[in-house]
Amino acid sequence: MEYVMRNDLENYLQYIRAEAKSPCTLIAYERDLRQFESYLQRFFEGGEVRSDGIDVQMIRDWLRWLHDGKVGNRSLARKTAALNSFFRYLKLTGRIAKNPMDRVKRPKFEKKLPHYFTEEEIRALLAAPGRESLTGVRDCAILELLYSSGLRISELAELRLNDIDLNRGLMRVVGKGSKERVVPVGSQAVSAIRDYLPARAKLRTEESSERLFLTKSGKDFDQRQLTNILDKYFRRIALQKGFSPHTLRHSFATHLLARGADLRAVQEMLGHANLQTTEIYTHVTLEDVKKAYKKGHPRGKD
Repeated sequence: MEYVMRNDLENYLQYIRAEAKSPCTLIAYERDLRQFESYLQRFFEGGEVRSDGIDVQMIRDWLRWLHDGKVGNRSLARKTAALNSFFRYLKLTGRIAKNPMDRVKRPKFEKKLPHYFTEEEIRALLAAPGRESLTGVRDCAILELLYSSGLRISELAELRLNDIDLNRGLMRVVGKGSKERVVPVGSQAVSAIRDYLPARAKLRTEESSERLFLTKSGKDFDQRQLTNILDKYFRRIALQKGFSPHTLRHSFATHLLARGADLRAVQEMLGHANLQTTEIYTHVTLEDVKKAYKKGHPRGKD
């Protein structure tokens, strides 16, 4: 029996949506797999690509073609992860007997140290929104909460009013894979949210949801809208390019560890499944230590 990849791909995408993969992962995997399907047309002479007709050599040819096209190792690693997930699904559902990815070598890449704001830049950033307008008060609360609790931008967009206990300074967050965690909310962020709530009442319309943060027309934010707002403030205080909403999350973790916070506590607050993911921030703080040593120690200079 032959299986058309296009049909199997649609079924696979429904499967991983049900698994509650993050929206960014869903978009990336779908894009990568459709690109792979398009490339495979050359092997099937313009006919339908068959899932049971894909072999190891076809996969290696695609990865080599991507590499020759200057696709970086980090992107190649994500594409191979998408392929592996797809073929695991095909094996699980009986479409194929073996996963061809078991014989494909995964590309390796060096983990880049994350960008983060200095504490001085953070102070300037948090003071950037004007308090004279409803949206200024709202933006102040957004920035304070992102830095206070290390949220992902997607997590911030999904927050609801009843997710935050301002009296106890705690917040329930639904992260990747629909996993819930409870994180602290600092006193400055609590104060900023209390200031924002009257403004939110004025932004709200009859059609508004119970999301904590609303647009100036009273609608829910999407990630792109929130990113645009943050970019506006980043440009005011940071000369260096490459900052993103995730930079606040990186800053949250880096500053905590630099001041002696426990690594596993930071892992829990960030919602990392693997401690190794959190450990990258220890490398950041160690780099700062090395720079300070070289600058200040008489025998530390090159």
